[in-house]
Amino acid sequence: MRFPTAVPRDAAVDGWLATRHTGLRDIACHWFDAMRACGADVRELLHDGHPTACVGDAAFGYVNAFTSHVNVGFFKGAELADPTGLLEGTGKSMRHVKLRPGEPVHRAALQALIEAAYADMRRRISTL
Repeated sequence: MRFPTAVPRDAAVDGWLATRHTGLRDIACHWFDAMRACGADVRELLHDGHPTACVGDAAFGYVNAFTSHVNVGFFKGAELADPTGLLEGTGKSMRHVKLRPGEPVHRAALQALIEAAYADMRRRISTL
């Protein structure tokens, strides 16, 4: 997905994060910040009502907060290597990791998925 309106830092994303329930906000902020830190070419916007991270204008990841969990999702997640089995979903392309306050998460594996999604999208757009 391409989003030409993505910007380096979107105040609407920060506003969205600020309005989440505290436990969910902490999780969503942490992992969206991990996406932001992937590279100088990361841009962001609200898409479908939740924070979305892009390489330039090409979306690679998002966070979304629900009633009791946060999804950390990947637009091409079905194509990512997932040796620890964190990814959920059965869609053609997208996959997500479901995180709940107080439940353990394999931080290194999730960080690796974020970095892989970013690198994958960089490769995809460099061949266009």
